[in-house]
Amino acid sequence: MTRTDWDATADSFDREPDHGLLDPTVRAAWAARMRTWLPADGRPAEVLDLGCGTGSLSLLAVEEGHRVTGVDRSPRMVDLARIKLAGKPAEILVGDAHRPPVGERRFDVVMARHVLWLLPDAGAALRHWCSLLKPGGRLLLIEGVWGGEGIPAAELLAALTPLTSHVRHEPLSADAALWGRPVDDERYGLVAFPARCPRHTEVVDVHLILRRGDEVLLSRRSGTGYADGLLHAPSGHVEDGEDVRAALIREAAEEIGVVLSPDDLRVALVMQHRGPRGNPRTGWFFAAECGPDLAPYNREPDKCSGLAWYPLHALPADMVAYCRAGLDAYRAGERFVLHWHEDGDAIVHDAQGVRRAVHLPATDPPA
Repeated sequence: MTRTDWDATADSFDREPDHGLLDPTVRAAWAARMRTWLPADGRPAEVLDLGCGTGSLSLLAVEEGHRVTGVDRSPRMVDLARIKLAGKPAEILVGDAHRPPVGERRFDVVMARHVLWLLPDAGAALRHWCSLLKPGGRLLLIEGVWGGEGIPAAELLAALTPLTSHVRHEPLSADAALWGRPVDDERYGLVAFPARCPRHTEVVDVHLILRRGDEVLLSRRSGTGYADGLLHAPSGHVEDGEDVRAALIREAAEEIGVVLSPDDLRVALVMQHRGPRGNPRTGWFFAAECGPDLAPYNREPDKCSGLAWYPLHALPADMVAYCRAGLDAYRAGERFVLHWHEDGDAIVHDAQGVRRAVHLPATDPPA
C-alpha cells in the first residue's frame, strides 16, 4: 500500500482485533507472547518497532518496562501512536522501515509485525536490521501468509540462516486469542539471534610519494576497472607475509622500475580510507627522494598509461580523491588521516565537494 493508503486507513486501523488490542482477551494473549519474546533479565531494553502502526505492540513493550522507538511511514499512524504512547518512554518517528531514521543508535530488539512482506527487498532489510542490533540483540519478526500474500515461514527462515546463530520459530495460527477469531492461514513469530560479527579485516595499501625536489611522480591509471584515467601515486597491496616496507619496495620495482632500500623510505602518513560503495582500507604513504641514479619508467602499460612529474604545491585536479587527500595532508605536515567516502561521492578529487579528509592529532613528542 502507498503512504496515502495507510493514512486513509489509520483512523479505522485499530478496529481489527489484533491491531488495536482493544479486546481484553486479545490484548492479554499478545502481552503473554511479548513477555516471552522480549528480554526478561530485569533491565529495560531498547526496542525498535518498525512499521509500528498505531503503536499497540510498542505500548505492550513499554508496559513490560522497556523503552521504545517506533517508526512508521504514515504520518497519520505516527500521530495516533504518539497519542497512545503519550507520557511513556517512547519516541515515534516518521520514516521507512527499510532504512529507519535512527542514525548511529543501536537496539536490544528490532521488531516488525506484518511489515517485511511489504518491503521491496526483504533480504536487504534483514541485513540492515541486524546491523542496528547491539551485541546479544535479537530480531522479533511476526509474519505469515494471508490470502496467498506474505512470506512463508520456511522462506523467511532460509533468509535468516546466513545472518543468525539460531532462530526460535513459533506457529501462531492455532492461537485464536491472538487474532480475535479462528484462522486457517499461516501465521508465525520468529525470534532470531544474529551470529557474532566476524573480526574486522582490511586490505592494507602502500603508496609511494617519490620526490624530485618539489615535484612528485604520479601515474595515470588505465585498464584496471577502477579510477581509470585518473592520476594516482605508485601503489599496491601488501601481500600475505609482507610488512609494509617490503610491499612498497616490491611495488616500486614492479610498477616504475625503481629499486629502493628500507633506508630510502620515510613514513609520510597513515590513512584509513573508504572508496564509494567500497570497504575500508588502511594505506601507508612512504616518501623517498628520486636521486640521479633512479630513472622511473612505466613497467605496467596494461595498468598505467603514463608517468609524469607534478608540483607538490600545485597538484592536478584529475586525481583519485583519497590519494589527493593524502598528498595534501603530507604537504601540510599531517601524519594520520581518515578519508571516508559516502556512497554517492565521486572517485575523482572534487575541490568544490564535501571535504572528507579528517586529520587526527598525534601525541606530543616526548620530553
